[in-house]
Amino acid sequence: MNDLFEVIHEDSDLLVVNKPAGLVCHPTKTDERSSLIGRVRLYLGHAEGRLVNRLDRETSGLVLLAKSSPVAGELGKLIERNAVRKNYSTIVHGFIPQDAFTIDLPLGKDKNSAVAIKDCVRPDGAAAKTNVRAAKRFVREGREFSLLSVEPVTGRKHQIRIHLAHAGHPIVGDKIYGADEQIYLRFVVNRMTAEDSARLLLSNHALHAERLDFRWREREWQFNAAPNEEFEKFHRA
Repeated sequence: MNDLFEVIHEDSDLLVVNKPAGLVCHPTKTDERSSLIGRVRLYLGHAEGRLVNRLDRETSGLVLLAKSSPVAGELGKLIERNAVRKNYSTIVHGFIPQDAFTIDLPLGKDKNSAVAIKDCVRPDGAAAKTNVRAAKRFVREGREFSLLSVEPVTGRKHQIRIHLAHAGHPIVGDKIYGADEQIYLRFVVNRMTAEDSARLLLSNHALHAERLDFRWREREWQFNAAPNEEFEKFHRA
């Protein structure tokens, strides 16, 4: 056990970790602990670790890391071909009306938003497809929520978050695609208010990369990682 991250699997070529929510994948500060790749380099004792897949800062869960450039190349080709199946757990606002459905809507830049990194559903965007299944519907403090299992068939930026928000069920705690994007603008300049935090309900948005499946080197691989305590307590309370 180490204080950098939870190790799910490790061998001579591959490291699989459960990235904590709130941790960026790439360095933004000089502190090595402030990014996942910085922590990986501390853990390995060298700078050869390479991210194969990435998660947003607030998204927790499984990240594949190659211990060498050749392995990164092999696994990167699987990602490019969408040959890595990804399953996420998420908690959204409201009861979703169907037990299973697919959102197949193109995504592109949201030119009407003050948030530079924000995308949206738009007809001239890139193809994006997300499979959604209800795992549980529950009421918390008089409000309706759904726990979902989500599979992004494509891998567009913020895809799951945008698709679910567009469907009328934004992810709990989402500062960009939730009820008010101004919360995100205040967040990035460290000016979030107590009211903002109360509206979000969680310290990070409730999206967790729970499972990865792929075939590589004549073998089937599957990795699983449980969500953090805050996520679990929210839908179990």
